[in-house]
Amino acid sequence: MSDIWEVYALKYGDRNNRRREESFIFDDNHDAPHAIDYFIWVLKNGSQTILVDSGYDPIEGALRGRPVLRDPVNALEAVNLTAGNIDTLIVTHMHYDHAGCLDRFPNAVFHVQEAEMAYATGPCMCHATLQMPFSADHVMRMVKNIYSGRVMFHEGDAEIAPGVTVHLIGGHSRGLQAVRVKTARGHLMLASDAAHFYENVFDGKPFPIVVDLQNMLDGFSTLHRLASDRSMIIPGHDPLVRDYFPATGVADFVHRLDVAPVGFA
Repeated sequence: MSDIWEVYALKYGDRNNRRREESFIFDDNHDAPHAIDYFIWVLKNGSQTILVDSGYDPIEGALRGRPVLRDPVNALEAVNLTAGNIDTLIVTHMHYDHAGCLDRFPNAVFHVQEAEMAYATGPCMCHATLQMPFSADHVMRMVKNIYSGRVMFHEGDAEIAPGVTVHLIGGHSRGLQAVRVKTARGHLMLASDAAHFYENVFDGKPFPIVVDLQNMLDGFSTLHRLASDRSMIIPGHDPLVRDYFPATGVADFVHRLDVAPVGFA
């Protein structure tokens, strides 16, 4: 089995009615607009496919007033996949926009950090502020997956497949994990929400939804340390990703990340 992977970002939603105060703590230009994109990620090495995160579906979007552009599960068809093809699904953390649609992957084993499930089901969830990014339905679905033997827990760093490892970051959520992928260009870091935007990780600006600020700040250093170079840190929600990695031509929402970026400074 090859340990060199191709990496694809599939955009399934966006929200353009945001301001910078929703993206950065201590930002002077807090009233300026600041859009956000929503992605899932597909890893392919010719013989194996791994899905990173599962997005949120139109029902969850309607509940939160955040409609999706396309159902993330259906979006997989653009890279010749169906939900039934997925047997390995890394859940970076259990927030609603990363851990929805879990019931639609009948053959998947889900990889999650022990700390994340303890957090999502523990006393911290007695606080409405900390509950906000979670969906109880998503968390209960993962609990059902545990009872059906379909969850693999990790405690810190772990190898998922040759060339693919997960790394506990925390910060934004207690058990947030980033994904390191070996590609032909070197090691790429799918930051997920360890860095929502390039500005978070490059300028040391924390994101406002945070459970442990030190872990978040330390996580920025971890991303730099594990990526082969700074252009191979991929933030979880930045529209600039689509500028640096243009659409593949397969579909306008599919962006290949293991190639050299365009115009990256």
